[in-house]
Amino acid sequence: MDWQLLDRDREIWERELASFVPPRVFDSHLHLYELSHFNGPAPGLCAKGPSSVGWAEFQKRIAEIMPDREVTGLAFGFPTPTVDFKVANDFLAREAKHPGALGQMLIHPAMDPEFIRETVQRDGFVGLKPYHVFATEKPTFDAHIPSFLPEEQVRVAHELGLSITLHIVRSSALADPSNQEVLRRYATKYPNARMILAHAARGFNPHHTVLGIESLRGLNNVWFDSSAVTDSGAYEAIIRVMGHRQLMYGSDFPVSHIRGRCVGLGDNFLWLTPDNTKLDAAYANVQFTLVGIESLRTLKIAALGCGLSDEQVEDVFIGNGAKLFGLH
Repeated sequence: MDWQLLDRDREIWERELASFVPPRVFDSHLHLYELSHFNGPAPGLCAKGPSSVGWAEFQKRIAEIMPDREVTGLAFGFPTPTVDFKVANDFLAREAKHPGALGQMLIHPAMDPEFIRETVQRDGFVGLKPYHVFATEKPTFDAHIPSFLPEEQVRVAHELGLSITLHIVRSSALADPSNQEVLRRYATKYPNARMILAHAARGFNPHHTVLGIESLRGLNNVWFDSSAVTDSGAYEAIIRVMGHRQLMYGSDFPVSHIRGRCVGLGDNFLWLTPDNTKLDAAYANVQFTLVGIESLRTLKIAALGCGLSDEQVEDVFIGNGAKLFGLH
């Protein structure tokens, strides 16, 4: 049931979200790709969907969960161990030429910094997209940041004024002391590199973001995207400590089109989906909606809990991204 919009999804949108999401949206975290970009089997979610997911396909699909909205955004390839970096980045560079589209270059830690500089300047990328699956440390879910985002690559981002969308890992995410130290050091030493911590600093378990957010207080070149987080605690911690100006909406498309929800459990988190959950054992008629809708509902709860005004909500959805990237 991934990639499908059902009547119950539309009902939640109309009942809870149509009055919350502003008319214009900047999506700070979305993936564009073609199945041919993978040297091997495509990731399961991608394989279930269209074979080519460019800007036009994204516009069609994001309108399913946010109808009648004007959506611009920041796009990058789908990072998997089998991705062909050149083909994926060439495709992204072409798609980012559409009005309203910005692109980040997919990178790995062995990429020469000067190659990155030349490619960014030639293709018009506004940032870099590293990912832990390319880390030199194994298992990559326990990787330290420099093993998939070396300092020399951050230096290039600083010199060119680029953004970096970074998905931190390790078991306690932002509560991990090594993550805190590296993030603060990178941000302080390279102030022109604009760091965007994906998934509310990997706040799938909100307690990790709550415990670690104070370590970033006062860093004005660190932002957070809301992508695919379905627990309001991480959003609220970011708003209260860093301010609402540092939080940007992100869909994590096409993860937005998975049917499910991520929940914090103990000191970790679990993705609940129809495949791993026995809904027929529930006491009521429990049905999943799409992750993109669950994440919007969660963002609304955080906005209400933190007392954000309509203008501040609009900042989260478009104003903060527009300011970061100099859009009008």
